[in-house]
Amino acid sequence: MKGKPLKHCMERRFSLGLLEELKLRVEKYEKLTAEAIEKIKIVAKKGTKEYDLAEKFIEVAKAYFSDAKYYASKGDNVTALAAFSYAHAWLDAGIKAGFLKGENERLFMQP
Repeated sequence: MKGKPLKHCMERRFSLGLLEELKLRVEKYEKLTAEAIEKIKIVAKKGTKEYDLAEKFIEVAKAYFSDAKYYASKGDNVTALAAFSYAHAWLDAGIKAGFLKGENERLFMQP
């Protein structure tokens, strides 16, 4: 049999499908997380410790979001997806802790 074995061809086709799926998920979670960052609200009053903590949750989420966009631009979609997940998780954690508010059930975990 000339050429590559059938098993190798099937693995390559399967791998390309997974890579495309990964790319689509990165694009989806970039949009979802960008919207979540835009819509998140701080619940505490300005000048309180709780307000400062809420700002920290958002700051960390934005840092992970920025990292994710960097990795996506370099084609490292595995790391990008992980970083988008961390960014969104920080927002959800802030909601769960009571520092942040996100009323959209599609975007946020509800307390």
